[in-house]
Amino acid sequence: MANQTKATHPHAVTELCEEGGRLYADALRAGRIARTDVESAPCLVEFALLNPDPDDEDWLRPVPPSVALAQRLHPIERDITERRRLSIELADVFEPFMALGTQVTATDHSITVLEGSDRINAALNLATAQCQNEMLSIQPSDDRFSERSLAQGLERDRALIERGVRIRTLYQHTARYSPQKLAYVAQLANGKAEYRTIDQVVERLIVCDESVAFIPARDDQQVALELRHAGLVRYLVKVFEFMWSRSVPLSAGAPYEPAAGGITDIQHSIAKLLVEGHVDEAIARRLGMNVRTCRAHIAKLASALGSGSRAQLGYLIAQSGILDQER
Repeated sequence: MANQTKATHPHAVTELCEEGGRLYADALRAGRIARTDVESAPCLVEFALLNPDPDDEDWLRPVPPSVALAQRLHPIERDITERRRLSIELADVFEPFMALGTQVTATDHSITVLEGSDRINAALNLATAQCQNEMLSIQPSDDRFSERSLAQGLERDRALIERGVRIRTLYQHTARYSPQKLAYVAQLANGKAEYRTIDQVVERLIVCDESVAFIPARDDQQVALELRHAGLVRYLVKVFEFMWSRSVPLSAGAPYEPAAGGITDIQHSIAKLLVEGHVDEAIARRLGMNVRTCRAHIAKLASALGSGSRAQLGYLIAQSGILDQER
């Protein structure tokens, strides 16, 4: 029996292995088969295709195929029958409401709550597949989700560009130092896709053809809102355009070079947030950097202004006039 094909176990009965099929056919032709001959195909006993021979324990008898098939079809047919019964009952329950449902206006469906990344991505995929003219997006830096988001977005964006759809994306300035984002942009920037950065962005936003928008509803990115209310979408487009007009093309070089007085743009942004009373963690999150980097910038800012304490730093920022400088 050295030439027998080695069987793979375990497997489903619908995937009966080649060895099992051959031995079952042999048993049907001979009317029985030795136990030792089927050791290479334990699936035959497991699936009750062979039963012990009542007259000789060293042999097994095959179950007729018609019987084996009926044994397996019966629970499936019973389940189908039960599901048909349930479908009829459900139709009866909702039938009185169907007429009322036709009276619901379209605005009632203008905000849809999407829970879970699978449902969110499915809705995004559908919206981008239907997008014909332009997709706008704001993508805050987020180390927890950036790699996954970039991987998922690459396939979507490439398909849009191939269809001639224009893409405009806003990142925070810190994206200029992200190898993943730079590699992503390098694959897509070809005239139809434009990328810019700004010191601060609002939450993540995606708008397709000025008709549907997606925004997060929870910080963990597991709940999103799909917006199709014309007024809401129009407002979000205006927010995007406001930020776009104040952003810097990604190809324009680093925006952190020191200006007059030795204060960089990012330090200017940090100074503004410090005066507004934000803590380090909140500043880092809004500017798309980690807390350690944020604190390093704060230290450089303090050194440039000659501050010896956090309280004094706020006072010196206000007195220095750097927040009055145009950026």
